[in-house]
Amino acid sequence: MATPKIVLFYVFTPLPDPEAIRLWQQSVCESAGLRGRIIVSSHGINATVGGDIRDVKRYVRATRTYPAFRDADIKWSDGRGDDFPRLSVRVRPEIVTFGVPDDVVVDESGVVGGGTRLSPAELHRLVEERGDDVVFFDGRNAIEAQIGRFRDAVVPDVTTTREFVPLLAGGAFDHLKGKPIVTYCTGGVRCEVLSALMRSRGFDEVYQLDGGIVRYGEEYGDDGLWEGSLYVFDKRMSIDFSPESTVIGRCGVCGTPTSRVVNLPDGDGRDLAVMCDDCAVATPEEQTASPEAFPS
Repeated sequence: MATPKIVLFYVFTPLPDPEAIRLWQQSVCESAGLRGRIIVSSHGINATVGGDIRDVKRYVRATRTYPAFRDADIKWSDGRGDDFPRLSVRVRPEIVTFGVPDDVVVDESGVVGGGTRLSPAELHRLVEERGDDVVFFDGRNAIEAQIGRFRDAVVPDVTTTREFVPLLAGGAFDHLKGKPIVTYCTGGVRCEVLSALMRSRGFDEVYQLDGGIVRYGEEYGDDGLWEGSLYVFDKRMSIDFSPESTVIGRCGVCGTPTSRVVNLPDGDGRDLAVMCDDCAVATPEEQTASPEAFPS
C-alpha cells in the first residue's frame, strides 16, 4: 500500500543558472510522479513536494546530488496522497517574495546578516534567561497565526510577505528595538530573510527559530510555548503536533472555536478564512490549499 509523504526544504545559496536548476528539478519530479511547488532563484531553492514515500525518497536522493543542496534540512510529514493539485516549478526573483530581492545578499553559508539561529532548546534557554523581555515575532501571514502561534507573540497584520518591509520602514515596530526578538515561521525560510531585513533596519538583537515551527513541534509538541494548530500550504490546510493540541482559532462568522481554514470561492483561490464546519460555504473541493502553495 502506498504511503504518502510530504517534504519541505529550502536552501539559500548562490545559483548562477536558476533556469538550469528549474529544468532539472522539473525532470526529477516528473519522473518520480511528484506534485507540489518549487521556486528557484539566484538566491537558492524553496520546495514542498509530495507523493508516495518511495518516490519522495528518490527525489530527495537526486536533489542531494547537487553539492549546494547536499546538506539541506529536509522536513518530512505525513501526506494524504492528494495534497497538491499539480506540480509547479518556477524561477522567481526571490524564493520568498518580500519584494526586495536586491536587499537580500546570499553566499555559500546562506543569507548574509540574518538573525542568530536558535534551536528549540536554545529558544527555551533564552526565555528562561530573559523572561518577558523576549518578543516572539510572527513572520507569517496573519491568517496563519489565527489558528496557532507562540504564546503572546507579536502578529503583524499582513496578508502577504510583501507587506512586512513597508511596516518595518514605517516604524510600526520601532518600539521593539532594543529587545531580544525571536522571528519564527512555518519551516524557517521566511525568517531567514525577515531577520536580515530587521537587522539592517536597526533591530539589534534578532534571532530566528532554526527549522521553524515544524522543528519546534517535533521536539516539544504541545508541551512547550506553542499554542494551537499549524497552517500548512497544501490540501491538509493545518496539522496538529499532538492529540492535546489546543484550539485557539475562532470562526470568522459565528465565533465558534475551530482550527479549520478554508479557501473561499473568491475567484482567485487566495482568500483564506478561519471557519467552522457549520459556517463553511465552500464545497469540499473548494476547501483546498491555494495552487500557489507557498506564502507570498
